[in-house]
Amino acid sequence: MKVRFWGTRGSLPASISSEAIRKKIIRALGASKGLIFSDDEGIETFLNEALARGDIPFSAVGTYGVNTSCIEVEGGNEYVICDAGTGIRDLGNHLLSRGPGDPKSNTSVYNIFMSHLHWDHIQGFPFFVPAYQEGNRINIFGLHEELERAFVSQQEYPFFPVPLSAMNARITFTVLEAEREYDIAGFRVRAKRQSHPGTSWGYRFEKDGKAIVYSTDSEHKGELGRDDRSFFPFFKDADLLIFEAQYPLLDAISSKENWGHSSNIMAVEFSVEAKVKRLCIFHNEPTFDDETLDKFLDDTRRYLRIYEESSSLVIDLAYDGLVIEV
Repeated sequence: MKVRFWGTRGSLPASISSEAIRKKIIRALGASKGLIFSDDEGIETFLNEALARGDIPFSAVGTYGVNTSCIEVEGGNEYVICDAGTGIRDLGNHLLSRGPGDPKSNTSVYNIFMSHLHWDHIQGFPFFVPAYQEGNRINIFGLHEELERAFVSQQEYPFFPVPLSAMNARITFTVLEAEREYDIAGFRVRAKRQSHPGTSWGYRFEKDGKAIVYSTDSEHKGELGRDDRSFFPFFKDADLLIFEAQYPLLDAISSKENWGHSSNIMAVEFSVEAKVKRLCIFHNEPTFDDETLDKFLDDTRRYLRIYEESSSLVIDLAYDGLVIEV
């Protein structure tokens, strides 16, 4: 299985300014002082090697991205997508560019699993190109009774010029049952209720002995209480846990308590206790620039050493374009 991250920001898209890009160029050029490159390939090699050695940070040569929540889970017999934030627009454009030789070029079924219906998780759907193509089938799954109404409403007047009914694909909405296991697109899928205003749902995808858990917009307090421990079986032995950690712990338990989001500290503790193999922090705070997110990742990795020094847990911080193989 493989996960592609198309949108990783929380709450709203986060733009990147020309000033920020200029600072990246200056940092990258500064690291290359004294070197001469004969072609673009040489520059690319230098940047990759310097990044691997830790001579320059990720924030100097890349960005954690701008799009709101959307991931693609590969490995099934149809497309599997989680959430329809602005990242789904880039996903749709990418799929449109695939040639006839692509192994999925004949697949026209798109399965979208919704964590919840807040705007940052549905706002990209009106720009999802496959939804306008006749012959495509789009199955939208969720556990909110208002599932269909939310998608229809955001494309009604005065919010959007093109109604959902004008999309040419066959679009269906299915309300799933909590804790029930489903066979969808070649995966075993089950959902778990999460603490978030209006309620959100996490999803666990299993196939061929591997497990990927998508758990975003889920608030966990500053300690693993009884309700939190109910997540252990859901996370247990996951090969990849995508865990929403928008805030540092202090924000999560003080000024932004009850806003429905969790912290990097809780992400580490859950992962260690549930024996997760790889953790990817997700739903990044939109006010944090790339340098701040670099530090956030470093702090998270340092906390792992404090919490469980012998842990083999691998920790990443999601960015638009990241690909993780399981």
